[in-house]
Amino acid sequence: MARLYHVPLSPFCRKVRLSLAEKKIEVERVEERYWEQDPDFMRRNPAGKVPVLQLDGFIMSESAAICEYIEETRPEPALMPSDPVQRLEVRRLVSWFDDKFHDEVTSKLLYERVNKKVMKQGFPDSRNVKDGAKAIKYHIDYMAWLLDHRRWLAGDVMTLADFAAAAHLSSLDYISDVDWNRSDVVKDWYAKIKSRPAFRSLLADQVPGFPPPKHYNDLDF
Repeated sequence: MARLYHVPLSPFCRKVRLSLAEKKIEVERVEERYWEQDPDFMRRNPAGKVPVLQLDGFIMSESAAICEYIEETRPEPALMPSDPVQRLEVRRLVSWFDDKFHDEVTSKLLYERVNKKVMKQGFPDSRNVKDGAKAIKYHIDYMAWLLDHRRWLAGDVMTLADFAAAAHLSSLDYISDVDWNRSDVVKDWYAKIKSRPAFRSLLADQVPGFPPPKHYNDLDF
């Protein structure tokens, strides 16, 4: 069986978990306190980051590379389109969420509210939290614009771009930092993603000291 070293609320780990589940790849999940830099873990990934996936006899790191490997070795059901231009758009949006959204929103909200406490790094920086709460509005509006022109974020079919976005938003939803009333079209998109079997393990996550809100695992939120 495959083994995934992860942190439950990490959007990068969640993106990989969604890809694995969508492809029906059974995986053993091992929570890894990567910030403690355990020597065994550092041997698996000298970068000291999660996710790390053991699959097919290989140890893999970096979520984008892992998801590309999964797609190339398990092409069904497809999470990348066959057309090169459409694949470019998927990769652009994956980078948008994993880079821009992460830097402007996730790192300002999730990391300040949760990671600092878990890692014993002090109290949240109120300025960062304020900046993240402001930035997420821009990103939701951008998603709404995309979804006004497409069925899914990157086109007419669900792709890895949707999983990348849902990974970040689900982590933030766990701490009630997503205003679903801001856009009906984004809320409807998330409801479709949330109802997929691949999402079940995410909705079952429980982080000690941080109980999820009642709507978190409600499919009719």
